[in-house]
Amino acid sequence: MNRLDTLFFAMIQFDTGSAERIQHFTKVHSYGRLIGLGENLDHETLEILEATTYVHDIGIRIAEEKYGKSNGKLQEELGPSEAKKMLESVGYTDENFINKVCYLVGHHHTYSNINSIEYQILVEADFLVNLYERGSGKKEIDSVRNKIFKTKTGCKIFDLMFFK
Repeated sequence: MNRLDTLFFAMIQFDTGSAERIQHFTKVHSYGRLIGLGENLDHETLEILEATTYVHDIGIRIAEEKYGKSNGKLQEELGPSEAKKMLESVGYTDENFINKVCYLVGHHHTYSNINSIEYQILVEADFLVNLYERGSGKKEIDSVRNKIFKTKTGCKIFDLMFFK
C-alpha cells in the first residue's frame, strides 16, 4: 500500500465502530480527489488534498470525548494535532506537507479567506457530502452554491447532484 492507502486504513481504524464517520470521510475523499483531478492539481497538491480529506474530521471523536460535543470550532481546534500524529504514524515526514494538512484541518469550517486551491476543494467536497447527509433544503442548497462553490469541476458536480 502507498501512504495514502495506509492513511485511509489508519483512519478506518481510528474511527472504529463509527460507520457514519468512515462513510463521511470516504465520500469527502472521493469528491475531493475527483474535483482535484478535474482542476488539474499537481501531484503534491493533490496528495495534500487527499490526505486532508481523510483526516479533516479527526477532531470529532476527541471533542466528543473531551466536551460531549463536536461543533466545527472544536473540530478545528482539536483536529490539527491529532492529524499530525496520524500522518506521522503512517510515514509522512515532510514538515511542510504535514503543516499544510494541519492548516486545512484547522480551517475546514472557516469559509472566509480561502487561500489555496486545495482549501477551496476541501470545502466544496465536504459541502457536497454534508448537504446530502443533513437532508438540506432548497434554500440552504441555493445559498451554499452561490456563496461557496468556485471551482469549475465542483460547480458541475454540485449542479448535477442537486439541480435538474
